[in-house]
Amino acid sequence: VIATGIGGLVSLEREQEKLITSGPKSVSPLAVPLMMANAATAAVSMRNGLQGECYAVASACAAGSNGLGDAARMIRAGAADAVVAGGAEACITGVATAAFGAMEATSPSGISRPFDARRDGFVMGEGAGVLVLEEREAAEARGAEILGELRGYGATGDAHHLTAPQPEGEAAAKAITLALADAGISAIDVDYVNAHGTSTPLNDAAETKAIKAALGERAADVPVSSTKSSIGHLLGAAGAVEAIATVAALRRREAPPTVNWEEAEEGLDLDYVPGHSKPIENGEGPLVALSNSFGFGGHNAVLVLEA
Repeated sequence: VIATGIGGLVSLEREQEKLITSGPKSVSPLAVPLMMANAATAAVSMRNGLQGECYAVASACAAGSNGLGDAARMIRAGAADAVVAGGAEACITGVATAAFGAMEATSPSGISRPFDARRDGFVMGEGAGVLVLEEREAAEARGAEILGELRGYGATGDAHHLTAPQPEGEAAAKAITLALADAGISAIDVDYVNAHGTSTPLNDAAETKAIKAALGERAADVPVSSTKSSIGHLLGAAGAVEAIATVAALRRREAPPTVNWEEAEEGLDLDYVPGHSKPIENGEGPLVALSNSFGFGGHNAVLVLEA
């Protein structure tokens, strides 16, 4: 299960240019396979001889987390012992850059500063992240090194707007609540939140409200940071890459920073871990984190991770 938000846009634009400049016969017969959203999933399946369920998830910026959640559900249902799951995105192209700019979604300043009062949009990134999710007993039986556990998953839809989140973050908060319930834990058990944190005015305000609504009093004591401040927004790959970053943070017992955060905004008053990483304090046992992903179309996906 390999997620993507847009698919092979680079390939599409390249072939479109050929069509315009050299005519239909210049277009590659591989154009469709290269630009289809399920190309990465198919490639992983064929390269590794994986013949189980095989599909792509394309729920915008929530896709990576939706894909991991789907994979976990497959394993729980007994449909698979293990699932290769993740996300990939490479769409820093002329059309994508212009389109996001026309929407005023990307940062004119070119600076990602999630939760900062001066935030003015996200900065695009590219990348991929893939995990092997496996039923614990099967992993232990083959002597695998277990890096962490995906304990819970929650997903909702805003039913509000194609590109703007619900201002009060109700559905996002519900996704967090569902993920906690799926994991069998409560807000007090959360040690860290890897925020969606896009650096857009609307998302960061709504997400802060969602975290407060779902975690209650615990929200004030939990470090909340955005890795997008360091690596940009990977769109459909974001959830998968950030899940990996979250597990790494828990294993290091250190919350990564929200870089470029300097100026507070009224109402955005959580611990955003500005500037430098900080220890995650909770004894010596395993730590628990939320990893939030919210996408255009009102897609909300939240993972509960433990390491």
